[in-house]
Amino acid sequence: MAILILAEHDNVSLKLDTAKVVTCAQEIGDVYDVLVVGHQCHQVASEAQKLSNVRQVLYLDSVEYANHLAENMSLLITEMAKDYDVIIGAASSVGKDVLPRVAALLDVSQISEVVKVISADTFVRPIYAGNALATVQSLDSQKVITVRSSAFDAVDMNGSASLMTIDTLFAPQVSFVSQQLTGSERPELGGASVIISGGRGMGSGESFKILEALADKLGGAIGASRAAVDAGFVPNDLQVGQTGKIVAPDLYIAAGISGAIQHLAGMKDSKVIVAINKDPEAPIFQVADYGLVADLFEAVPEMTNAV
Repeated sequence: MAILILAEHDNVSLKLDTAKVVTCAQEIGDVYDVLVVGHQCHQVASEAQKLSNVRQVLYLDSVEYANHLAENMSLLITEMAKDYDVIIGAASSVGKDVLPRVAALLDVSQISEVVKVISADTFVRPIYAGNALATVQSLDSQKVITVRSSAFDAVDMNGSASLMTIDTLFAPQVSFVSQQLTGSERPELGGASVIISGGRGMGSGESFKILEALADKLGGAIGASRAAVDAGFVPNDLQVGQTGKIVAPDLYIAAGISGAIQHLAGMKDSKVIVAINKDPEAPIFQVADYGLVADLFEAVPEMTNAV
């Protein structure tokens, strides 16, 4: 079974999610190719060649694909799909934008946010905000799949895949105007090994500075609950949860977060969860490995000083 894996990247470096998607792909089929599409991204293609057990990297460099616009990329992927049984990518903002369009163009049903592979046509995915797991079987001849990368480990980077340059181009369907990015020296939220998140209990955006001090010492990223984002404490790109980013770091520290079901759906797969909340009945303590019933404005600075 031949599988085409959509590489996740920023034209500079390959995202860790791609290495995790390869792990999932290895449980489905036996031939794996990685598609790298972008502009001036040869370094990304070189990194993709190192993904373990990948047969070849298909590389397309064109200014038309510099911004990974779904309307343009979906036409390309659909054309390439005729040589593959499965099209697969991470359930990231890019994957969620591109692959549903591919599924529609191929007239197949997409299987979203796979967390476990049962067989080549049967998969497990979360439903009801992660409170239940559904086992689904696809009878489509071609399958389009997005993977919840937090559920899989990354493959080793010791491969030596061949590189094939392709030149398939389509007239652009949309054009890029502009984007605004939030700059940060901290790790990206989706790939961070340590995340410190704040919730409504932070009280204000100014209070997040005490979390930033701890994050800087631990080399971690800053996250937030939807309540904190809705209150305007932090921008929405920091939101962790069902409607935000799904994360699974080695260490997740939740400060002032009560533990709404939507938030738990985004972080409950973390390796170690530490909860700090002055309400001993807060639901977050039910999933925490370590719970501290305390005022976060006292506990977090003490943790920072102790590190």
